[in-house]
Amino acid sequence: MSETALIFVDVETTGTRATRDRITEIAALKVVNGEVVDRWSSLIYPECKVPVQIGQLTGIRDDMLSDAPRFVQIAESLREWLGDGQLVAHNARFDYSFLRNEFRRAGQDFRAPLICTLRLSRRMAPQARQHNLKALLNRYGITPIRHHRAGDDVDALWSLWQAWRVEHSDETWQRLLGDERRHRTLPTHLDSAQLEGLPASPGVYLLYGHNRLPLYVGKSINVRSRVLGHFQRDHQDDKEMRLAQQVQHIEWEETAGDLGAQLREAQLVKTLMPIMNRQLRKQGKLTTWHWPEAASHPELLSGSALSRPLNGTLYGLFRNAREAKNALRAIAEEHQLCPQVLGLEKGKGRCFANQVGKCLGACNGQESIAAHALRAQAVLTQLQVNVWPWPGSIAIEEQPTGNTTPAWHVVRQWCYLGSATSVEEAQTLTDTPATFDMDSYRILNRFLRHPAAHGLTVTPLR
Repeated sequence: MSETALIFVDVETTGTRATRDRITEIAALKVVNGEVVDRWSSLIYPECKVPVQIGQLTGIRDDMLSDAPRFVQIAESLREWLGDGQLVAHNARFDYSFLRNEFRRAGQDFRAPLICTLRLSRRMAPQARQHNLKALLNRYGITPIRHHRAGDDVDALWSLWQAWRVEHSDETWQRLLGDERRHRTLPTHLDSAQLEGLPASPGVYLLYGHNRLPLYVGKSINVRSRVLGHFQRDHQDDKEMRLAQQVQHIEWEETAGDLGAQLREAQLVKTLMPIMNRQLRKQGKLTTWHWPEAASHPELLSGSALSRPLNGTLYGLFRNAREAKNALRAIAEEHQLCPQVLGLEKGKGRCFANQVGKCLGACNGQESIAAHALRAQAVLTQLQVNVWPWPGSIAIEEQPTGNTTPAWHVVRQWCYLGSATSVEEAQTLTDTPATFDMDSYRILNRFLRHPAAHGLTVTPLR
């Protein structure tokens, strides 16, 4: 056993979000050369109420904490007591994240090497279904006095560690610890072997939880760096912490470049609906304002109409009809357009906006309908959706920056139909059914504005 102290630690908290919730109890054992040499334990006043369900789980109530010290009051002495020891905890990233955030609030940048006994257990017994502390204690016949109290849990963890030492030879034990230290930044439930093939090139990655539940889909020009980055910021980002706690499986797809990665990400998010991709999932009932040629006012169209050629001009992409009407109403008020003529209000004759001086009178002949239409179209130009400039489908050739093959991304009416490895294969995708997607439109509009600047070549398809 190394002479470096092992610090067995457990914390109880007011919740699961390390950046927001607080520590209510800390217990730690200092072990040197296999012997417990010191103990540290204290309740902590969290400067907030303990949620009822947390109190029921831990038995720690507000009245027990009223006279306890705040973390800032014990930060200096605890930091000195911890020294340069290695922290040992079950699901160590959870405890470590709370400690780092509490020290940060106290003005200190606390860092320490970690050993996670949950990850050790998974490595020692991959066939076992459960690796939580209660299951492990039952497996080894260890009986804690109480669950979810820091002092009892840390004593139980030390007993579990001793049982493991008896079970394994010194050589095997050191190998297990070596593997754990090499992968200490990885999520507890993720097999490190899954990361070995992650490419340092463009692509998309898919993070799954229990029973292959889609958690998150992401993209990057360096997939390996981006994925590992998720697991290095969990102590300061609640979303990354939840991701690190739940991820159990990773898949990825390499792409020729950034365009392919962005298009594929948007497509996968809409298909898989991962629970942590909230922004890209928000497709809603996509709508737009369509102003037909020679018409006096625009009409509201659903997103399905955007995937076919239209006679006239489109203004704005909105996630629902209410958002579209609110946007047009705000423009009408700002530019003294008539909400009645625009179809936002029902009625005949002079509208209410005109009566209060907010309409120039297209509703009652003070302004001609033609002049009103010209003014409205002029101010709506700021929202104009770019017209699809090709007669049919196109293939966007993207040359790779790494070892992957070139790709031809097939697009029709701003709809992404798929990618191919040749123009001939791309031609077979032109009849693929597709629905207009706001995110794909924005991606394509950005890249196709100046395709050569992005190293892209556009080829019209038959």
